[in-house]
Amino acid sequence: MRILGIDPGLAIVGWGVIESDGGRYRPVAYGAIRTPAHTELPLRLQMIYADMKTIISKYRPEEMAVEELFFTNNITTGIAVAEARGVILLSASQHALPVFEYTPMQVKQAVVGYGKAEKRQVISMVTSLLSLKEPPKPDDTADAVAIALCHAQSRTSRMAEFYARSAAKRTL
Repeated sequence: MRILGIDPGLAIVGWGVIESDGGRYRPVAYGAIRTPAHTELPLRLQMIYADMKTIISKYRPEEMAVEELFFTNNITTGIAVAEARGVILLSASQHALPVFEYTPMQVKQAVVGYGKAEKRQVISMVTSLLSLKEPPKPDDTADAVAIALCHAQSRTSRMAEFYARSAAKRTL
């Protein structure tokens, strides 16, 4: 299964593509979409959209995992990130790419085993699980790869649940 993980943002959108095969993970590619500060919002959104289309077309993921938004103190920044996230979801929809969403706590739980893990712990586990020589940079990229890994692990659990429910229905 090829999974595209996305850490949405306006200035930086982290992305990571992994292959998942029965609990084994392989990095395919990862990076960051950057938009220049002081550029009008519509142009920044257009840049994100264009780059997302390119990434999806080039790496052909089968599913996309996106981090859910978490609003802190600055609602204005949150709204701009939400708009960027909308463009990301649109690009997935236009490629008929199923989208799955995870909270930061779910990602940390899946990757580190502790929902309140620190960022450095997540980055360390991403590096270890994918046998990388060095951590993905910037942190947004490492987060995106962590989101893809979270989905890979959650997907396995979801498939097990699906097969269990299917078997139960057949026995009724």
